[in-house]
Amino acid sequence: MSTRLATVLLVLVTVVWGWTFVIVHDAVALYSVMGFLALRFSLAAIATGLFWGRYLNRRTLGVGICIGLVLATGYLLQTWGLIFTTPTNAGLITGLFVVLAPIFDRMIYHTKLHTSAWLAVAMSVAGMILLTGKLPTNFAFGDILILGCAVAFGVHIAVLSRHSSEHDPRALTTAQMIGLAVLFLVLWPITGEITAPPREVWFALALTGLVASALAYAIQTAAQQVLSAVRTAVILTLEPVFAGFFGIWLAHDRLGPSQLLGAVVILAAVLLSELMPAIIRKRAKSQ
Repeated sequence: MSTRLATVLLVLVTVVWGWTFVIVHDAVALYSVMGFLALRFSLAAIATGLFWGRYLNRRTLGVGICIGLVLATGYLLQTWGLIFTTPTNAGLITGLFVVLAPIFDRMIYHTKLHTSAWLAVAMSVAGMILLTGKLPTNFAFGDILILGCAVAFGVHIAVLSRHSSEHDPRALTTAQMIGLAVLFLVLWPITGEITAPPREVWFALALTGLVASALAYAIQTAAQQVLSAVRTAVILTLEPVFAGFFGIWLAHDRLGPSQLLGAVVILAAVLLSELMPAIIRKRAKSQ
């Protein structure tokens, strides 16, 4: 996969993920968080297993399940947090993972970062602050849960970038979905009664399970074989932009001038992340 194709596909993933904030917010208002997560990732595990299960081996299964547990923490906090905050706010705060991914990448793997990467990250931080209209120290309970989700997603991107090149992306995606499904299926009867979801929730389950989980993480895993953790994180900051767009359009949330400015700053960070490496390579070749 080329870096350009990986970038385009990741942008499309952010569109779907941004849309799902509204979808999941409405779904968990009608159905339990743990039941929703258990069914969502069971669908994802079944779909990926049917299509890509033959690529699995014991090593990839073990690594994928461990990575999936990190991802599960993020989704648990995010879905729970959506009960207490708006889809737009949840999407915007989740975007703080752009700061945390390269930091964890450096902390865990001692990765060196180019100056342009730090600048893109700094711009993303500024964009997140403008979008939320708050500093992290002033977050409410629901916001704190979503912030914890951003921490888990940041770790997930760093770890996935390290291991994705060593495994078939289809197998690694399948293993991650299996890990999430097993965890939530185990936790479901412990945390509450097992009941069938109402009819209104099935669309949300199908969209999040098959498209936003199975397909989207297959794309992300494949893309991170050619994209760095920093570049991936900055591209994925489009997710809160689209979350804000769909929140305004579908959930009738409202963004003020500073929040709109934050969206522009994030887009500028994405462009910087994409254009600066190409400029540096071009200058290096001309010398």
